[in-house]
Amino acid sequence: MTFSADTRFHRQLFVFNGLLPAVLILIDGWRGKLGANPVEFVTRATGVLTLVFLMLTLLVTPLRKMYGWNWLLKQRRLLGLYAFFYGFAHLLTYLAYDRDWQLGTVVGDVYKRPFIAIGMFSFLLMVPLAVTSTNAMIKKLGGPRWAQLHRLTYYITIGGVLHYWIIVKSDVTYPFFFAVVLAVLLGWRVVASIKKARGAAPRAS
Repeated sequence: MTFSADTRFHRQLFVFNGLLPAVLILIDGWRGKLGANPVEFVTRATGVLTLVFLMLTLLVTPLRKMYGWNWLLKQRRLLGLYAFFYGFAHLLTYLAYDRDWQLGTVVGDVYKRPFIAIGMFSFLLMVPLAVTSTNAMIKKLGGPRWAQLHRLTYYITIGGVLHYWIIVKSDVTYPFFFAVVLAVLLGWRVVASIKKARGAAPRAS
């Protein structure tokens, strides 16, 4: 009973904190407090939030393995869905204000500006992950196939960091920070995989 209550509390905590940035953006937009260029602010904010939730998704496994925080596993899909939510908001902002809903112009813009192509491709890779985030889809695909599909998160996050880096052009402080965090998270997985392989070798022999 205690475990169930703790799970509900963690869920509510993640739901609240995941929605809080969107609520604050909406409130500031309603009050006219988004700065001199509200569109640019919303575009950047939703893009950065997408990266933040992607990083948090990748952080779950190291924290769970190092500290035994198994309860995080139940919230990982929620973090991934928030990444998709803010990524979708980022895309809608681009389509509404940059393209004025003229979808026919998107192809030409993608061709002219490579960072948009990278962002679009990364978002498209997020779609199957969002679609297969339910328990029913996990059962349908099977655990191993589902896990293999969701390794696309690595490539999505790399694409997102690269997309951000190219956009910024001059001051790359924030993209560099995301790149370092991503390198650490991926590096941890490489080291853990090597240790696991070395540990399996003696048992096999």
